Amino acid sequence: MLTFEQFGLKQELIEAVEALGFVSPSPIQAKAIPLLISQTTDITALAQTGTGKTAAFGLPLLHKIDINDQQVQALVLSPTRELCMQIQAELEKYGRFMKKFRSVAVYGGTPIGGQIRDLKRTPQVVVATPGRLIDLIEKGVVALEAVKTVVLDEADEMLNMGFRDDIDTILKETTAREQTWLFSATMNNDVRRIAKRYMKQPIEVAVARENIGNANIENQYYVTNAHQRYDVLKRLLDYAPDIYGIIFTRTKQDAQDVSEKLMREGYDVSPLHGDMDQKMRTKVMDRFKKRQLQAIVATDVAARGIDVSDITHVINYELPDDTEVYTHRSGRTARAGKSGICMSIVSPREIGKIRQIERIIKSKIERKDIPAAADIITKRLDFFLQKVHNTQPNAQFEENYKDVLAEKLDSLSKDELIDRLVYLQLENTLNAYDNAPDLNVALKGKPMMESAGSSKGSSRLYINLGTKDGVTTSGLISFIAEVTDLDTKMFNRVTVRELSSFFNVPSDAADYIIQNLSQQKYKSRKLRVEKADDKPGYASERSGKSSYGGRGRYGDDRQDGWKGGDHKKKSKFARS
Repeated sequence: MLTFEQFGLKQELIEAVEALGFVSPSPIQAKAIPLLISQTTDITALAQTGTGKTAAFGLPLLHKIDINDQQVQALVLSPTRELCMQIQAELEKYGRFMKKFRSVAVYGGTPIGGQIRDLKRTPQVVVATPGRLIDLIEKGVVALEAVKTVVLDEADEMLNMGFRDDIDTILKETTAREQTWLFSATMNNDVRRIAKRYMKQPIEVAVARENIGNANIENQYYVTNAHQRYDVLKRLLDYAPDIYGIIFTRTKQDAQDVSEKLMREGYDVSPLHGDMDQKMRTKVMDRFKKRQLQAIVATDVAARGIDVSDITHVINYELPDDTEVYTHRSGRTARAGKSGICMSIVSPREIGKIRQIERIIKSKIERKDIPAAADIITKRLDFFLQKVHNTQPNAQFEENYKDVLAEKLDSLSKDELIDRLVYLQLENTLNAYDNAPDLNVALKGKPMMESAGSSKGSSRLYINLGTKDGVTTSGLISFIAEVTDLDTKMFNRVTVRELSSFFNVPSDAADYIIQNLSQQKYKSRKLRVEKADDKPGYASERSGKSSYGGRGRYGDDRQDGWKGGDHKKKSKFARS
């Protein structure tokens, strides 16, 4: 078995590795560490999150620095504050037995004064986010002319976040740079351009494809209509009462909206995204690591800095736009040899993306039925009874409260007491799932719910698009279905007039459609969507005599003009 001692690392680093409990190197460590120790070279390392890449570059970095040289000798760039802090904390652990070793993390979202004071302590290694580092360079408080090694960690994410110009500026400051180590989860064209521009014949090290399908991760997906995504999320959380996980959303606004709704309904969750200040993000992570939260609702960027080894579940509230990002998300669970579950909530229109992901991870993603009410109640009952079975009250408790318990409970039989205690525990769940509908979608994509055309359980909506806009019945429904990520079968009784149109949808989808469409533009004009039921003029619309003619309740609002352009798709759930 390969060991860290065989790499020829400094004795202080070997002692630190042993103190951390590292036994054998991961694949990326086994490939990168001996190469980086033995040579002065540029490398591009392809390794996904959770493969141990911080040690893969961190140990060689500390091995090569001159501990007696009080200048910045190495620079590590990372995309996020959390990841920056995490890397610096790891480097401190590796260098714990190296006397005089100092490292500093500099990042935005926190006062710059404290970081300037830290830099005056003359660290050998600086870990930084690009934006804050440029601020410090411009203030003249950090000098990079002695830097010999630059590490670009999560290079693909830094480029996705728009740091290309910042990276260019920083690398030009490292005039004495001898080697550049680029670590990335994906090797896209932007990453390759950076490598070509600033690296000399880099050696490529790739292990991502070997580890991409973690055998300890159970991949699952649940098919539902897009407007029921949030209801499915709640069922998955309720079905896993011991969950300790991450819920991924596409956008910061989605993370905020979903977490706020869950918190209002009593779930122990919190958002984590880039619009939160550093103090709040640190507080959230502290609570999460202490298991005071059952889950955090995060964007991909914010989650890059999460370093928790025992996450049980990852839930994709929305699939990522880039299918390869799926592997970064799922890799947050099943770490250090543990098992985990990655769940994805998808609409029928997203089944093709699931197939793409399967090809990438080289593994089957199993379709699961969305838990029914009876399944959830049974699961939570079993979980509660197991906790009761494992609980052992101390003798002091029985002694102190024996008389009170006897006074209040002696009138109840054993069976009555059990029934009442269990019911009290499950009362909220029982009420929440009373007459709960089936949220699954049939295999062929037909919604398992009441038809939008039936008089019961449907809502009629108005939209300010008509034949004057070149809209046809089929074109209108195709447009709405694409924007909202809903099946076209959910729309019925479509009436397209000159300046406006009407259509029926299931009542539980109406608010979702209104919110999503109202965020969009059609040919540069903002859309307006409202419920038509019980509104002035609706009766005449039903009779075929429109009273909207451009000046009524739903009058002509084309003041924005017609400049062409396509709508931009953006689907999200946010029930009002």
